[in-house]
Amino acid sequence: MRRTQLYLHDDTWKTLHRQAKKRRTSISELVRQAVREKYAGSRADRLEAMQAFVGLWADRTDLPNTTAYVRRLRRGDRLKRIAR
Repeated sequence: MRRTQLYLHDDTWKTLHRQAKKRRTSISELVRQAVREKYAGSRADRLEAMQAFVGLWADRTDLPNTTAYVRRLRRGDRLKRIAR
């Protein structure tokens, strides 16, 4: 976690202060939560987005056989070379 400093207008600070007291948390936690919701989306939104792209390329016909490609990688000595 990184520390940062914010300048807030008095009315904004008062609103956050009231909410923090009401929720029994800190103003910092309210700001972190708001930033997560605004810019990172909710956990449900992220999960929905991930589920939307699972299997996205499953029906692609312009790609080579991906199963064979993965098996060829696993059969080789690539892992041994990486581990060195």
